[in-house]
Amino acid sequence: MSEPSGYAFGLFKLETRSKRLARGSADLTLTPRQFDLLHLLVSRAGEMLSKDLLIRDAWRGISVTDNNLVQVVNQLRRILDAGNPSRYIQTEILEGYRFTEPVTRIAERASDRELEALIAPHRAVIGGCTALESLEREKIAAARATFERALASQEDTAAFHAGLANACVLQFETTRADPAPDVDALSVAAAHAREACRLNPTYGEAWAALGLVLGRMNEDTDARAALHRSVTLEPNDWRHQVRLSFVSWNQQRLGAAYRALRIRPDAPFAHWLAATVFVARQALPMAEEIVDEGIDARHEKADVSARFAAIGLHLLKGLLCLARGDTDKALAAFDRELALETAGHLYSRECAANTWYAIGACELRRGNKPAARTAFDEAISRVPCHVKALAGRALVAPRSRRDVPSSTNTIETAVARASALAMAGDAPGAARIVDAALASAPQGSLGWTLPLEPLLSVQRDRDAWTGVLARLRNRAA
Repeated sequence: MSEPSGYAFGLFKLETRSKRLARGSADLTLTPRQFDLLHLLVSRAGEMLSKDLLIRDAWRGISVTDNNLVQVVNQLRRILDAGNPSRYIQTEILEGYRFTEPVTRIAERASDRELEALIAPHRAVIGGCTALESLEREKIAAARATFERALASQEDTAAFHAGLANACVLQFETTRADPAPDVDALSVAAAHAREACRLNPTYGEAWAALGLVLGRMNEDTDARAALHRSVTLEPNDWRHQVRLSFVSWNQQRLGAAYRALRIRPDAPFAHWLAATVFVARQALPMAEEIVDEGIDARHEKADVSARFAAIGLHLLKGLLCLARGDTDKALAAFDRELALETAGHLYSRECAANTWYAIGACELRRGNKPAARTAFDEAISRVPCHVKALAGRALVAPRSRRDVPSSTNTIETAVARASALAMAGDAPGAARIVDAALASAPQGSLGWTLPLEPLLSVQRDRDAWTGVLARLRNRAA
């Protein structure tokens, strides 16, 4: 039986929602403990309730003695009828207490205003989820504010905590290429994702949010475990599969990406994720095939929102074309990638920077230094700490700084430092630098782009890069 809105007995009315006791039209003051104890007795009127049960439920795990219980019972007796203390609450010697007055359960209907107050946060959250799923940078901050307002009114709702966690981790993603990423947003995301899991351990979205956050905090094992739980709870949610693919590598990434594509064949990020594994394995024709499938799937759809824009796919297509020597097709693909920058996707700025870097490398290989410098400058204007673009610019601008700044991505730093050797014709020297970095890198997807790095021209000097490629292939097995 559901909890009624209140109970009536004698001249009294006990309201459960407002936690108010009224005698006629007069409100009587109760402490939270007095209300909880009276509520227990009234809701089970006529039953003998043991002292242990009353202490457990009214004090909620706080260690107290029978004397504390006796004191609160006596206080309630004085409030209800000081002249006849035993009228409402009867003592069962050595056992407990019984509420003896007849009680009527009150089932009041909520007003339209009360219904609106209950539904308003959920209505707002639907809009917040829609904003998040758009993956548009400008909408992510607004979504965070929406979830924060929802939690202010209903702090124990797992969906609101999960939504705020997702909004915060996406805010971090929009800044991850900056010199000072928004790590505070990541900390907030972790706290709310964990709270969502605590509030509802069977809510797949809560575990998916936690897995995504942990992945960004480099807690890879726990990230995969959380996302495995999410797909176990909700196996048909393609978004969980994409996030599992995102935090995984090798066959695990591939399997999750393909499961997502079985549910949502036009999900461009799933195509991109699957292709990365094939690139690392040096199965470049297979990688290009799945990239083409992703691009074709988007062309068939009228929806051109940022969420389903082929962000990154045209860049990867161009790199694959460049690796097999088709410069014209590569540059055409790069142009298509740059055209998507205005879509507002949270990764469009990074992809545009990486595309300009690839164009710069291509132009440098063709001997067009002015065009190369312009392209590298375009990349740096979007991501000032783009170490590979900075290295490329140093190669074409003699007065630029020749030292390459470090990156948290050790492979990118190694590629940047090896690029001068590769461009000077010392492929073995370049390979040694990259191989040392790859050998010391943690397990995972680091270095997956090595077969396609345009400044290194790995495909042209495969003999020098045999050891590096073998190591990379083994990591992606």
